[in-house]
Amino acid sequence: MFRNIPTVTKNLLIVNFLAFVATWVLGLRGINLDSIGGLHYFMASEFHLYQFVTYMFLHANLTHIFFNMFALWMFGVVVESVWGSQKFLFYYISCGIGAGFMQELVQFFDFYFRVSAQEPEITFSELFVVGQQLSHQLNGWTTIGASGAVYAILLAFGMIFPNERIFIFPLPVPIKAKWFVCIYAAIELFSAISSSGDNVAHMAHLGGMLFGFLMIRYWNNHPGSNYNRSGGQEFFEKLKRNFENRSNNSKSRMHAERGGSKEADREFNARKHQNQEEIDAILDKIRKSGYDSLTKEEKQKLFDASRNS
Repeated sequence: MFRNIPTVTKNLLIVNFLAFVATWVLGLRGINLDSIGGLHYFMASEFHLYQFVTYMFLHANLTHIFFNMFALWMFGVVVESVWGSQKFLFYYISCGIGAGFMQELVQFFDFYFRVSAQEPEITFSELFVVGQQLSHQLNGWTTIGASGAVYAILLAFGMIFPNERIFIFPLPVPIKAKWFVCIYAAIELFSAISSSGDNVAHMAHLGGMLFGFLMIRYWNNHPGSNYNRSGGQEFFEKLKRNFENRSNNSKSRMHAERGGSKEADREFNARKHQNQEEIDAILDKIRKSGYDSLTKEEKQKLFDASRNS
């Protein structure tokens, strides 16, 4: 099944996993990879610009990386298949960087309010002087994780397939993807306001979604960018057309290999009819209940049909 994952999504999964293993191995030798590659507050002494990219490939623990990579696999496979690898990678990295900028902005205001609580008359220019004096202490403000980029992928799925139904635990019934995205955004916003000190970069998550929303709206308003809201449906329709073309090609090859015998044609037509019915049933299920309602075997069959076309 892993070979059926689109190129960029597959490589992102691999890189994140390797970075997680490297963090653990180097940690045993006293090297803190999170401190090197994590996104520090820009006034901290260990801040570097490259951290806007490297931070999104580092994770704090197994639970952190599991849920991020699970969501990337679930939704990234579909979004990349619709957009193509190049646009998907650009979107993923850009939204991850955007999430990092949002986190830096939130930390700046947090720092300002903390300092102004003790020095009410402090100006912004003086704030930078204080930041320089506290640069070593500010190294503790470090952000890691792919959540900002992953939340942007969730948003993309909801905007491409707004009416597709997906399941969310513990809800007993599927809900439309657009409401799924709205619920997640609302939870993050509420958490950002009410859950201070929980060591979760809620505003970075929202920042990834914000940058993703603006980017998709731009693509939607500029047809030359090759983005359109019907791309999701076209993706599944393309799967069906590719499967039909592959079946016709297979029929021609079988006819040539077996001398065009009537028996071979009957066997082929029976298999073709059966496979076509299965693909049609899967596509109907997607339209009614959403992509995530498919079983593991149905997803495998659907992507095999596309890959072998």
